[in-house]
This record gives sequence, structure tokens and C-alpha cells, in this order.
Amino acid sequence: MAMDAGKRNKALEPQCPVYRKCGGCQLQNLSYDRQLQWKQDRCQKLLGQFGKIQPILGMEHPYHYRNKVQAAFAWDRRGGRIISGVYQSGTHWVVPVDSCLTEDEKADEIIVSVRKLLKAFKLRPYDEDTGRGLLRHVLVKRGFQTGEIMVVLVTGTPIFTAKKHFVEELLKLHPDITTIVQNVNDTHTSLVLGKNEKVLYGTGYITDVLCGCKFRISPKSFYQINPVQTEKLYGKAMELARLSGKERVLDAYCGIGTIGMVAAKNGAKAVLGVEVNRDAVKDAIANARENKMKNITFLCEDAGEFMENAAVEGEAFDTVFLDPPRAGASREFLQALCSLAPRRVVYISCNPETLARDLRFLTANHYRVEQLQPVDMFPHTQHIECVVLLQRRTM
Repeated sequence: MAMDAGKRNKALEPQCPVYRKCGGCQLQNLSYDRQLQWKQDRCQKLLGQFGKIQPILGMEHPYHYRNKVQAAFAWDRRGGRIISGVYQSGTHWVVPVDSCLTEDEKADEIIVSVRKLLKAFKLRPYDEDTGRGLLRHVLVKRGFQTGEIMVVLVTGTPIFTAKKHFVEELLKLHPDITTIVQNVNDTHTSLVLGKNEKVLYGTGYITDVLCGCKFRISPKSFYQINPVQTEKLYGKAMELARLSGKERVLDAYCGIGTIGMVAAKNGAKAVLGVEVNRDAVKDAIANARENKMKNITFLCEDAGEFMENAAVEGEAFDTVFLDPPRAGASREFLQALCSLAPRRVVYISCNPETLARDLRFLTANHYRVEQLQPVDMFPHTQHIECVVLLQRRTM
């Protein structure tokens, strides 16, 4: 039954006590059904010009879905205590958070334990103004299928007093932690992770299983944070690609190889993943080896430059998967993609605004949109993921 606009947008009292301070869950004042309708309407507004928008794929249980949780640490001068949480939207003020409705509950428990251990060991959080103190952030990644847990302690200095005993106490509190890494970020930057890291316990990485493939996840590697919805997203991408066993596939922006490996497992004859991040490529190669996949290879190179050279050299790809960052694909990348002229393009986007811009370019350059499917990867937020199938028009 259709709802009128007034009822659909009626506000609820948010469940989270720091909803207004944090700013991370912009739609928490709406019921989940109304959130989905809001996102469907936004996709219609931004992308309806390209064709029919399929009904958005939502979550059955839209809480505690984030398998990657990071917390900033600071000293509360007014309260005289160590706090941890998230930066208030648009500021560098830390909003204290002990538990979050979107974050993995175990990860939140670990972060609270680290905060208590800092006090017990008489360690201070890092102060950006003075350059003194130790801990800047804690990053926790948890394997949804495997249950493996990585804890990354991001410090402002490589000097970590009593780190052996600190790790021992953390493991006593949470024996299910599988690896602990110290990452050193001693620069004045808004980036969470620095360049240097040291494994304090375990292997320095965790593994998880997604769409039947096993993946190695290191501190710096990108991995989708909502594995339940990622399986829906990638399943739809494979459905749209219609791989028959004959296709040569290019996975641009391949990261640690997730989409490419799922394609290699689901009908692609050969897959090439291209990624500029060396750490991600290293993980991707290890992932392919772990899964005993012989029909996928990886190349550390800028995807746009690779496609330009491939087009000049006459290389052909039947299908290209691309999953760019929120800024979307660059004009140079899209021009290179059109020069390469694959028969099908499966575009996975995390920003419908930049997706609309890129689709305008592609549809003006011999491609037509065949299907557009939104997926709710981030319940309670305004973010929307979409997967789009584009088919090259015959000249």
C-alpha cells in the first residue's frame, strides 16, 4: 500500500543517544521501511532519466552490520578522562561512544577495553596540538563468516611502553582476538593509518569468506564493511554480467580482488584485476593463491592508464567491472573505458550523484543502461550503493 509523503517522512525518536551529536546515521529518525523509500526516491530523482529503477534491496536485520569499526581517542579536558568514539560531523571533536547500533558489538567491546587499559597502564591518547601521548585510533576488523578479529592500535609514535604486557592484558579480556598490529601515524593528517606497522600478535591479517571465496584482509586493505549486503550486491553484479565461460573480464579498481575473484568463480574464462595500491595487490595475489584460482591475475597499475594502453595495443575485454571511490570515475578513465569498448560494463557505485554524471558520459559514448539496481549497504545513513549494467550499442 502506497504511503503519502507526510506519513512516509514522519520522524521517529532515534534510538541512539548521540544521534544529534555524531551525525553518522542521518536517517535514524525514520523507520527502516521509510529509509528505504527515501533512498528509492533519491535514486529515482538522480538516475530515473536512464531507465527504470529496480526496488532497492534492503536488510532483514539492519543493525550491527559494520564489520570494520574505528574509534578516535582523545583526552577530555573538561572531564579529565580518556574518551573514545567518532568525530562529530565536520569537526575534529570526539563524540564519546561505547556502543553503536550500526557497528559490530564485539568490536565496540574491544575498543572500550583498550580505553580502560590505557588508564590502567597510565598511557595517554595522542594530542595533535602538542604531539605528545600515544594512541590516536583503534581499528577493529572482524571476519563475518570466520569470526577472526584484527585489532590495529594506531599510535602517534613508534615508542609503545609496555606493549608486550598491554597486548597480554587485552588478550586476557578478549581471547578471540586473532591478531594485533601497531600502526604508526606520526604525521599531521586526517588519515587514520600511517605507513609503518608492526605485528604485535598473530599473523598481521585475518581472513573471511564472501560469495564462496576466501579473502585475506590486512590493516590497509579495502574490504566491504557490510558482508550480508555485499553478497547481495555481488550476486546481482554477476547476474547482470551473464558470464558464460567465454568472457575475458577486467576488474578495474580491483582492491584485494573481491569482485574479480567472484567473477572468476562464476563463469569468467579469464579475469585481470588492476589496482594502483600495492598492499591491496599483494593481498589479491595471496587471495587467488589461497582459493587455487588459475584464471585470474593481478596488475599493480593505474586502471585508466592500463585501459588506454590496452586499447592502443588492440587488447579486448568482453566485460569490465568497475567499483570506483565516492568521487566516481575520472573523465580520463571513462574515455579510456570507451576506447577499450567492452561489450558490457558493470558499474558498482557508492554515490548516485557521481554515478549519474558518469552515466551521462557513457550513454553519450555508445553505451545504454540496461538495468539499475540500488542496494542498501549502509542502513540508517544517506549512503546508497547501486549496480548498473551498461551494454555497448552497435555502431
